[in-house]
Amino acid sequence: MSFSLDGRVALVTGGAQGIGAAISEALAKAGAKVVIADNGTGIDGNGADPRPARALAEKLGATARPFIESIASPSAAQAAVDLAVKEFGGLDILINNAAILRDALVFKGEPGDWDAVIRTNLSAPYYLIRAATPVMRDQAKAGRGGNPYLWGRIVNLVSTAGLYGNYGQASYGAAKAGLFGLTRIAALEMARSNVTCNAVAPFAHTRVTDIIKPANEEQAKYKERAMKVAAHHVATLVAYLCSPAAQKVSGQLLGVRGREIFLFSQPRPTARVVRTDRDWTPDDLAPAIDRELAKHFTELATDLEAFNTDPVV
Repeated sequence: MSFSLDGRVALVTGGAQGIGAAISEALAKAGAKVVIADNGTGIDGNGADPRPARALAEKLGATARPFIESIASPSAAQAAVDLAVKEFGGLDILINNAAILRDALVFKGEPGDWDAVIRTNLSAPYYLIRAATPVMRDQAKAGRGGNPYLWGRIVNLVSTAGLYGNYGQASYGAAKAGLFGLTRIAALEMARSNVTCNAVAPFAHTRVTDIIKPANEEQAKYKERAMKVAAHHVATLVAYLCSPAAQKVSGQLLGVRGREIFLFSQPRPTARVVRTDRDWTPDDLAPAIDRELAKHFTELATDLEAFNTDPVV
């Protein structure tokens, strides 16, 4: 690599399997010390197996440590951050990658499943950001790695399911959409400390794609395409965002599908209707919206339909 992450310390959640493992390995290869936070749960959040995190930490050697508790609680998130500081002297990079799925249509889903997905996919990233950012702010004040502090990075793994929507993924999509909102706020609030925060929507062969049971030909084609995309492409983009070259990249929403890198637009007003003479009434609004806004409406299509071309691999 032409850049180095020597001296940096990273914490990667869900860091022992799939995309998370690829990210852990890419950051370690670039010179970072890595805490691999992964309790080895199933894709539905049930069960636990500490072996993947321990095995990857052993593979990476002295510059890696496993953290095998679930990070879906404030105390565990704090413990993971404390481990990084205790073992490696600080924390510069936080990768929120861990996620679970419990799909159901909105009129059939169980509230308990909703709560579990939100807790792991949205609350846990908040808990970790809440625990990590005071460390990063203190490091900024101390000039860690140089003055100003330029090592601080937060990357949140989101999903196009939260941008476009997808059938049966109310909890997953809502959590990932919320995680992008958290990304923007963290980027704003940490800018004074020179800590960047970005979101990445990955397309890759993971446990998520493995469990897709296509309900139609379109979904079958989507799964076939996804199975072709290796996780290391996602890790490459994340490693770039953690590099010195990405210091001015913050608050952005990027996607990666094989050798394709996307920059997504963000919700901003695209058209408007306005009255200056009096308040709107529903009767007034109907023709005005039909005339001025309807042509700008976003199509009601799923992410599977939006990305229905072959990836560049």
